Amino acid sequence: MRGMQIAGKASSRKETAGAMTTGKWRQPDVPHRGWTCVDVEDLGEPETVCEMCEVQEIRFVHHMEHQDYPTTLRCGCICAGHMEQDHAGAQERDAAMRARAKRKDKWLDRKWRTSTAGNTYLNDGGYNVVVFQRGEVWGFRVLNRETDDELIARKPYLTEDAAMLRAFDAIEWMRSRGR
Repeated sequence: MRGMQIAGKASSRKETAGAMTTGKWRQPDVPHRGWTCVDVEDLGEPETVCEMCEVQEIRFVHHMEHQDYPTTLRCGCICAGHMEQDHAGAQERDAAMRARAKRKDKWLDRKWRTSTAGNTYLNDGGYNVVVFQRGEVWGFRVLNRETDDELIARKPYLTEDAAMLRAFDAIEWMRSRGR
């Protein structure tokens, strides 16, 4: 059992160290330390390979930048932790993205209600989400009930579910900016 991958985390020192023996880790002209994570992205499923080790398939992408390297590298959690010399920080970002993905997976299954105007709505942690149909397409509005800050979809969505899922992203965006 030792050395197996469990829930996306390395379960042995050998596997973690192995990430540093392939790809760009072997190139002396590529900085190995002193990187900064500038963004984290959820691809929805493992669909790309870490650009540092060039081995590990990744779903949660840590966008890493270095002043002495010309491009941003898309990396997995283990390589990102080594690159910035902050394993805990990389793991916290990864865990936050996993938790967000879990919340989003359950979003459509929440208890959505229907307003007197016939629109689907949900109240979630101080936010009111209304999803409505405009002709053949769908839109949404997210309102922070404490601040009256509002975000209205500019883009039309082909299905109600698509509008609901984008409304989830809008709430997450508003929360991250204190809106």
